[in-house]
Amino acid sequence: MFNSLLPFDDKAKPYFLQIVESDNCVELLNNLGQLASGLANAQGFVAEHGTCFLVPSADGTIARVLLGAGENFDNLMHLGAAAAKSLPKGAYILEGQDENEAEFALGFALASYRYSDYSKQKACNAQLMVKSQSVLEALSPVISGVQVARDLINTPANDMGPEELAKAATDAFEKKGGTVKIIMAEELENGFPLIHAVGKGSDRAPRLIDAAWGDVDAPKITLVGKGVVFDTGGLDLKPASGMLLMKKDMGGAANVLGLATMVMEAQLPVRLRVLIPAVENSVSGNSFRPSDVFKSRKGLTVEIGNTDAEGRLVLADALTFADEEKPELLIDMATLTGAARVALGPDLPPFYTDDEELAETVSVHSEAVSDPLWRMPLWKPYEKYITSKIADIANINTSGAGFAGSITAGLFLKRFVENTSSWAHFDIYGWTPIEKDVRTYGGEAHGIRALFDMLSANYK
Repeated sequence: MFNSLLPFDDKAKPYFLQIVESDNCVELLNNLGQLASGLANAQGFVAEHGTCFLVPSADGTIARVLLGAGENFDNLMHLGAAAAKSLPKGAYILEGQDENEAEFALGFALASYRYSDYSKQKACNAQLMVKSQSVLEALSPVISGVQVARDLINTPANDMGPEELAKAATDAFEKKGGTVKIIMAEELENGFPLIHAVGKGSDRAPRLIDAAWGDVDAPKITLVGKGVVFDTGGLDLKPASGMLLMKKDMGGAANVLGLATMVMEAQLPVRLRVLIPAVENSVSGNSFRPSDVFKSRKGLTVEIGNTDAEGRLVLADALTFADEEKPELLIDMATLTGAARVALGPDLPPFYTDDEELAETVSVHSEAVSDPLWRMPLWKPYEKYITSKIADIANINTSGAGFAGSITAGLFLKRFVENTSSWAHFDIYGWTPIEKDVRTYGGEAHGIRALFDMLSANYK
């Protein structure tokens, strides 16, 4: 939950929070007097990044709090995150940083997140009073969207099946005046055979969530998110260690719903559409099998080389459906491949696009808001790795060597987008294994702050 930012209230008497860099720490402490400098020296406070020192007043109360910034600091968002983790209980107000208050406050809020639906998790005690109401209003869509993504991923699969994911999308869109259609049963089997094939092995019926919001004449922006609520691997069963985090396999769906929340709350002038194939990849007598061949919605036949490569299958039908409308921009997000994690780790998601202008724009906004993304190539020669001897395409690398897994997954998806000129695929992890900077342990919003910043700049 995010409850760490408060509107300014002079009656609350918050503590003043002063940022101190290492190179001027000694001078500042000397100016505060012998008592303050002596205590700081005794505690070893030298203004290292994220450390804090409570400056005493003559009567023993706290006069102000010094927040160490280290040397040559240039990221107030990360400093705000460090403050949220190190400050003792109380309300604080940032001093002398009015122009940078939003950046600091965002980091403070993101690092204060705790998921507490199933336990009484210890909340961050510190709260930050924000002087500018306009800053709070500007941050609200971003904070709301990140919370949606994190909360959905953190929810265990027994309480987050296809039905519950559809309800979350319906609630989010209908609250903002949008509409939602849920495609199931025969309509799903006949119109979206790959989605149906992956989900038919579960007692929890598969479905395609089709949500829309905004003026129908506005620029069309479509988001597609992988909604595999739990992935056993299917008949190509995962080991126990590989299955442990598979509640997060709907991280793509969670992230596009988080991004959609940002767009709707900010009232961006776009026609927003969100497509989520919501399925559970389970083991039963009705599960799809290795060597099965299915005709996709697009008409391409797909040979199943491995039932654990199911995410690209459900995305293929959803992307085809999105592409039929020819949106101005089409984005898909998915917790798709372990190969992406091997290449770039859990914190740096790769993205793929043939649109050079889009790639540059995404990279610029990624850097601007400290939401890291890294472009990877849709290397056409690797298409030979996903050929099939009996179908139009295979869902895994058929070369016999496990090379370029994230790239070949992107190339697979590319085959299902032909009408939309501007498309990008994001192979995200959706999880923070080790808490750091603005990221807390657990479900994570990857790339959506950057994408929202881009959309906000492009569609004002």
